[in-house]
Amino acid sequence: MDMKHKTLLLMVVGVAVLGLMVLIIGPENIESAIQQSNPWYLVLAVVIQLVIYGLWTERWKITTSSVDISIKRRNLLPMLLVGMAINNLTPSGRGGGEPVRAYILGKYSNSPTENAFATVIADRGLDTFPFIALAVLTIITAILYINLPQWMVITLIVCLAVLIILFVVGLYMCINREFGDKTVKWFLRLVKRISSKWHNKIEHRTINAVEGFQDSMKVMISDRKVLLYGIPLSFVIWGLEILRVYVVFLALNINAPVEIIAAVFVISTLIGMIPLLPGGLGAVDGMMILLYSYAGISPSVSAAATLVERLISYWMTSIIGMAIMPYYGADAMEKLSKKD
Repeated sequence: MDMKHKTLLLMVVGVAVLGLMVLIIGPENIESAIQQSNPWYLVLAVVIQLVIYGLWTERWKITTSSVDISIKRRNLLPMLLVGMAINNLTPSGRGGGEPVRAYILGKYSNSPTENAFATVIADRGLDTFPFIALAVLTIITAILYINLPQWMVITLIVCLAVLIILFVVGLYMCINREFGDKTVKWFLRLVKRISSKWHNKIEHRTINAVEGFQDSMKVMISDRKVLLYGIPLSFVIWGLEILRVYVVFLALNINAPVEIIAAVFVISTLIGMIPLLPGGLGAVDGMMILLYSYAGISPSVSAAATLVERLISYWMTSIIGMAIMPYYGADAMEKLSKKD
């Protein structure tokens, strides 16, 4: 089964899981909650999402400028949206679209692939660091204010621990040449056991690419502008993501505590990073509905808020990205499909 069919099958499973939850809660109850919503707040939630796109583009621009990749923001934005759409269409949401972003950036800016990929990884690192800080605070908040089962608390702590370990190891590999070389050699030995022919084909190219990647990462890490502007910008982006969810609840005439909304959003995002379904479809939605219900919000309102929020953050992004893809990312997806 090729990548396209796998993705389609997983999306069908995700939609089926979501549909089952809607049936259990009652479609008429959810419909009633949505019909009573304030459309102006819904418009505001969409505007917040559009602002997030702009700020994310600005953050990526900071990393590309650091390694002298010359490209305009109006070109970065559609590349970003294509990458976000791919993230939503592949398991392990917030990760699958990064190679596509790097490929498109390298192609349109005539930059080395390793430099383009380094900017994408740096952008992801800037996104992940604030999320880890928020996740730590969120788990503490959830334990104090949301009556979570013990198994769920343990699962969240394990997921966060894995994320922190991957982040630290990845960062160390980027800046430490010796550790990076050892990791690459270990990977190449593994490839050689599987296929000597493939090993000989990629060995020198992989080593050179990783060295170029590390050089670019060191330049960005040593650039004060990347850290001074990138990290605060990332906190603002995450804050706006939480604000968008809060505004959706206001649209449904529910003034839920901000700390509860923030906790549920961050926990659901953390669960969505587990590579199960495309963009966490079904898993994220179900977790949000479940946690809001644990926090004392009625299941019908929880489901309505989740459906509307995901329509803006997941489906709107996916549709826009897919619409742009024929102009920016079609050949990138074709290459990835062939490799798969």
